Amino acid sequence: MKRIIVTRFSAMGDVAMVASVLKEFQQQHQDTEIIMVSRKLFAAFFEPIPRVKFHVFDPKHKHKGLSGLYTLFQELKSYQATYVADLHNNIRSRTLGFLFQLARYTICTLDKGRKEKKELTRLKNKIKHQLKRTTERYADVFRDLGFDFSLSHTLKKEHRLIPTELLGLLASDKKKIGIAPFAQHPYKVFPIHKMEQVIQYLSANGYETFIFGGGESEKSIAEGWRKKYPGVTNTIGRFSVAQELDILSHLDLMISMDSSGMHMASIVGTRSLSIWGATHPYAGFLGFGQSMDDCIHVEHPNRPSSVYGNKPCTCDGIEAIDLVTSNMVINRITEI
Repeated sequence: MKRIIVTRFSAMGDVAMVASVLKEFQQQHQDTEIIMVSRKLFAAFFEPIPRVKFHVFDPKHKHKGLSGLYTLFQELKSYQATYVADLHNNIRSRTLGFLFQLARYTICTLDKGRKEKKELTRLKNKIKHQLKRTTERYADVFRDLGFDFSLSHTLKKEHRLIPTELLGLLASDKKKIGIAPFAQHPYKVFPIHKMEQVIQYLSANGYETFIFGGGESEKSIAEGWRKKYPGVTNTIGRFSVAQELDILSHLDLMISMDSSGMHMASIVGTRSLSIWGATHPYAGFLGFGQSMDDCIHVEHPNRPSSVYGNKPCTCDGIEAIDLVTSNMVINRITEI
């Protein structure tokens, strides 16, 4: 067996994309074992993938600082791997990679394409075109290590068990739609009142709607929708990540921002409508197997302003995400 250490520490959507890539890599390479190094929360993404062992990265305690990274290095050495695939390329992963280089491991590191992403997001003289997909960038690291590898970029439905609490709802004949209405950065969040209009439409037309993702404040909003509209189920704070994936696998459609909800849907092979504002699919972060036709956004010369959605993107005095209307989302649902 060829053993590969793979590092990707964050963020949730990026780690979910790694899972989609490793699933196809392991199908094409039956003679490989992978040690996936990431945060404990993300372990569920990799559980169904054969010959993948998850090693927890604990940046706040055990693996904090330089001494913590050296501890992690010593832990990972025990696997006696031959290759290291750095799919993060940040200070921590590069430091860890340097230690492996000193120990004469074969290591390759992700090319993030920083130059072309700056050209895509700069305020003036944007070079606006489709950049390489992030999943292909991940695949390039394995190719650089010497492995033949091709990605299908197609959704493949996973068979998963239905959580007992939702057995009646998910086993019904009604159309089932998931919504992940929140995101880490505000400039990627579709206005809440517009999302509520979408939920109101789905409720009035007999859909079962499942709300995903967020903390206590988001849970409160979702709980308000559950009480107000028939057919709405709030999953926030009720299920583990593994159970959320189980639920997603039984949905007919997912609606999300440019966020982890889209990438989690890709893991289980569920089609996703994605809403884009300050960011743009051109940057390469469209979910694995998802279609550009299912991206809902309004083109404007100022878009995109950033790769991650952490900067405002004003388009003729309006934030880019506000250009999208609830009717645009509803019309796309009805077309599907």
